[in-house]
Amino acid sequence: MADERKSWLRRTVESGLQRGLTRAYQGVRVDPRKFLLQLRVAYRLPISGYHGVYSLEMHELDAVADSIIRSGMKMAALEGAGFGLGGLLTIVPDLGILSAITMRTIQKLSLLYGFEYNTDDEIAELWVAAASAAGVDLSRELLEKQVINKFVPRVIQRIAARASTEVVEKWAGRVIPLASSAIGAGLNYWFVRAWGQRALMHFRQRHLAVRQREHLRPVIGGEQASLPAGKP
Repeated sequence: MADERKSWLRRTVESGLQRGLTRAYQGVRVDPRKFLLQLRVAYRLPISGYHGVYSLEMHELDAVADSIIRSGMKMAALEGAGFGLGGLLTIVPDLGILSAITMRTIQKLSLLYGFEYNTDDEIAELWVAAASAAGVDLSRELLEKQVINKFVPRVIQRIAARASTEVVEKWAGRVIPLASSAIGAGLNYWFVRAWGQRALMHFRQRHLAVRQREHLRPVIGGEQASLPAGKP
């Protein structure tokens, strides 16, 4: 009976994540212009464009990245606490909102480390980062990145399958009515933290690779030569 419940839960989680991530792909998008203003005003980064992040010290970017992840974790926890009151009945809508929060967090990290997503190639790279955050190996699918309408749905399917396996044991606790709200908050908090940290490392490594390739060095109080938006 327990195995049947877990199998049903895994299928439900996988389906919910796939739908949520698909909706996120189609309509959830952080506005780069508004987020740039937020970086300048709220986080006080002295940049006029995203190329400017390559002039900053890495610890400055990392501190902002940690703050972005913490913000996403708090939002996810609040959402999970509310939907958690419904136990397993609210898993699908919960996962839809959780997917949106997670993808917005990943998008912000992408922009913070200097990678925009205006072209098909840049959008594909964003979903490569999402897959990396989910612990998915895309070695084969990378050959098809140029066909964005085929690439992203396949990546979403792989992410949903992997994530459902990873979290099913934890989400099984939502069958406990009185504890489901606290469990929902904690699990969503954990989900965004885990994915956010993996995405951070993905973008950070790409960012450092650009600096090394372009022989860039941090400059205090100014910006160096601009880089093409979203350059890997």
